[in-house]
Amino acid sequence: MRHLTVLILSILSIHISHAQIHEIGVYLGGSNVIADVGATNYISPNQFAFGGIYKWNRSKRHSYRASILFSDLKGLDAKSDDPRRQQRDYEFSNSILEIAAGMEFTFMDFNLHSGHRIATPYLFSGVSVANHDDIYFSNGVLTDEGTSSWSFGIPMALGVKATFIEGLVLGLEVGARYTFTDGIDGSTPASNNLQQYRFGNINNNDWYVFSGITLTYTFGEKPCYCTN
Repeated sequence: MRHLTVLILSILSIHISHAQIHEIGVYLGGSNVIADVGATNYISPNQFAFGGIYKWNRSKRHSYRASILFSDLKGLDAKSDDPRRQQRDYEFSNSILEIAAGMEFTFMDFNLHSGHRIATPYLFSGVSVANHDDIYFSNGVLTDEGTSSWSFGIPMALGVKATFIEGLVLGLEVGARYTFTDGIDGSTPASNNLQQYRFGNINNNDWYVFSGITLTYTFGEKPCYCTN
C-alpha cells in the first residue's frame, strides 16, 4: 500500500510539473486581399474580421495555437495603382471562414506567472484551411457558381503581445496567408466547364491579410516548465 501511494504521488507530481497555462479569447480587426482583382497593398484592411483564438503555452518561448476567423474579402480595381486594372474596373466580394493551427514563437521569455507586466514580439506560422464561395466574371459581371471550396494555406504572422491586467493578454498582429488557390477573387472558376473565363496571372495564387488585435484570458495550473 505504501509503495502504491508513493507511485500515485510520483505520477501526480510529474503531471503537475508539466501542467501548462492556457489562453482563450477573441480576434478583432480587418482584412484585405492581394490577388488579380483590386489593389495590391500589403496592409490595407477594408473589411471587418473577427473570430476566436486558443493557445496552449507549452513553454516560456513557444505556444501551440488554433483559431477560427470570419471575414469578407473585397477587391476593387478602382483602388489599384495599376492603370490597366483601373480601366478594367472589376470588383469582387467573397466571404471566407478560416481555420488555422500552428506554433507561436516569442522573441523573449513570456512567463505569465512572473508577477510582472511583460511584453514580447512573436512569430506565428502553421497551416490553414479556408472556405470561400466559388465565383467568376462573365463579361465583367461577377457571377456565383452556387458552390464553395476549401483551400489550404500557410499563415505567417508577426505580432507583439503584453500582459494587460491580471489574467488578460493583449496582442497586436499582422498576418499574411498564402493560399493554394487562385479562385478567391473570381479570376479562376472552380468548374472545369468555365475555364474560358479565367484571367490574370496564372502563376500567382491569391493572398489575404488579417490585421488586428487579440484579447485572451489565461487559465490553468501554474507551470514549472521542467525539462524532464
